[in-house]
Amino acid sequence: MSHTHNWRKSSYSPNAGNCVYVRNDRDGTLQLRESDVPDTVLTTKPSAFGIFIRAARAGALDHLTTPASG
Repeated sequence: MSHTHNWRKSSYSPNAGNCVYVRNDRDGTLQLRESDVPDTVLTTKPSAFGIFIRAARAGALDHLTTPASG
């Protein structure tokens, strides 16, 4: 089921496509979706998402976007 209300677009998302949307659900969870696949929703706890954001800001996930050498 697709929810279209209460979604907020990330301020880091460009104006055209590839936008990330987020919302707080009634049960206290955080939901995220990507504009190209809006029916796929990731649900997590705000605390877990905070850990993810802090790790990304610190560069701890940079290796995930770097091609493996081999």
